[in-house]
Amino acid sequence: MNKIKCECGHDNPHGTLVCESCGKPLQESEDQKSLLNMRYEGVARRSQTYTTTFIDKIWMFFSSVKVGIWIIVLLLVASAFGTIYPQEMYIPPTVNPAEHYAEEYGITGQLYYQLGFHNLYGSWWYMLLLAALGISILIASLDRFVPLYRALKTQRVTRHQSFMKRQRIFGTSKVEDPDAAFAQVKEKLKKKKYRVSEENGNLVAEKNRFARWGPYVNHIGLIIFLIGCMLRFFPGMYIDDSMWIREGDTVVVPGTDGRYHVKNEQFLIELYDEDDEMYAEAIQRSGGPVVKTYQTDAILYKQEDTGVVGEGELVQVDEHYIRVNEPLTFDDFSLYQVSYRLNELSMMSFTLENKETGETFGRMDINLLDPEAEYDLGDGYRVVVGQYFPDFHLDGNNEPATQSSVPNNPVFIFTMYTPDTPEGETSLVGIRQNLEPLGENQYKMTFVDVETTHVTGLTVRKDKTLPFLIVGGAIFMFGLVQGSYWAHRRIWLQRINGEIWLAGHTNKNYLGLRKDIDLVIEDSGITTPVDQLEEAEKSSQNNKQ
Repeated sequence: MNKIKCECGHDNPHGTLVCESCGKPLQESEDQKSLLNMRYEGVARRSQTYTTTFIDKIWMFFSSVKVGIWIIVLLLVASAFGTIYPQEMYIPPTVNPAEHYAEEYGITGQLYYQLGFHNLYGSWWYMLLLAALGISILIASLDRFVPLYRALKTQRVTRHQSFMKRQRIFGTSKVEDPDAAFAQVKEKLKKKKYRVSEENGNLVAEKNRFARWGPYVNHIGLIIFLIGCMLRFFPGMYIDDSMWIREGDTVVVPGTDGRYHVKNEQFLIELYDEDDEMYAEAIQRSGGPVVKTYQTDAILYKQEDTGVVGEGELVQVDEHYIRVNEPLTFDDFSLYQVSYRLNELSMMSFTLENKETGETFGRMDINLLDPEAEYDLGDGYRVVVGQYFPDFHLDGNNEPATQSSVPNNPVFIFTMYTPDTPEGETSLVGIRQNLEPLGENQYKMTFVDVETTHVTGLTVRKDKTLPFLIVGGAIFMFGLVQGSYWAHRRIWLQRINGEIWLAGHTNKNYLGLRKDIDLVIEDSGITTPVDQLEEAEKSSQNNKQ
């Protein structure tokens, strides 16, 4: 588009309201008595100038503050929906999410799961909203920052008379010695930390221009913060997982692609001494022993490449105790102590018994975490594990089911084969229960022994996005302080028609600007300028009365 040439000779971009150089209003239809809109120095913004092409319309859409606010509102509403029920990451990892939400919260929980709200913050549409907010912030910032920076950099000391008259703070004075008045004001302005520039006997004093960039620094911080939030959903950037390890077991650390293993060498728990007077009352109120601390004596292994695909040697790389807030840290991972289970069932032993004679045949030790399909007791006696329910319960159809893979209430359906019963007999056996669902049997499974073990609960954390969040948050706070605690102030003094014209502008706190002006013109003979906005409001009130 064609540029607008001002009478001062400066070429302004199409759509400019106020000349970037001399400040003359360029719109003929504009009310010549109204105050100038100095929000963006009257510069041409791309979103208000170029509106024809598809790219222009996209730019216009995202540069709108209203659009940005609506995106924030949508994000807030969506985030609120995500708090109605716990997200999937907070439910027990051993349960089926679909069943959990339906059983715990009924039809609304089932609907919550089906709509995908159980994993809301990682959903594609939530990520899309975050991306839209980032784009809106970026485009809105560029649309305003670039022309504003250009206008402030291009501005001249000597401004057009219309520019001076239409500032909020404006006044004219006649003094006997203008040079002395200017020199006195200039000296006082420098003492007030104003940067003074002169041209043709006129001057402009400017202070705290950096405060104008506060909102844009805010936006930079927000964009970096949003990038950090979105990176959490990229593989390898963020891991927050849980793992349960029984004493003596070695398991793979989630998220390490099998490179790291950790062994629970020993789990220790320490209780407060009931005989200690300091804690006796608290222990009594709690109604039982109170845990003082608990820890996992862990050994960390790294799988070294042996050159054979699928095989690797575990090499110990660290040995460390893990307590609450005292993690085991390696590479970018940290293992935190978060929970434990004491005396969890690990092994159950049975023997096959003739109900009539009481004679027993063999012994079978069943690993509750990985039971075998069949146990041979010798001499033609064998037992087949038909079904295994680690955490037995009856579902809605009154049929056997398991609530989790943890052996909290193990129940077996055995088929027993003997020389006397080659066709087999069925028995349902659990803790304190031995049922014969298909009729009376000749043989039964008799409980012999049980073994338990302590289980430690660890949280696996890896967060490469934390630097983005910290840097983004710090930049945002810096911009907030920058834009909130300082004000960009400018004071113009010009010699026009034998008078001294004084005008002032600030982006906020006009009272502070007026105090500065009163201080620097004191005893100089220059008349105190008026606040034209206040004068107009007083005049309007008087007319109404």
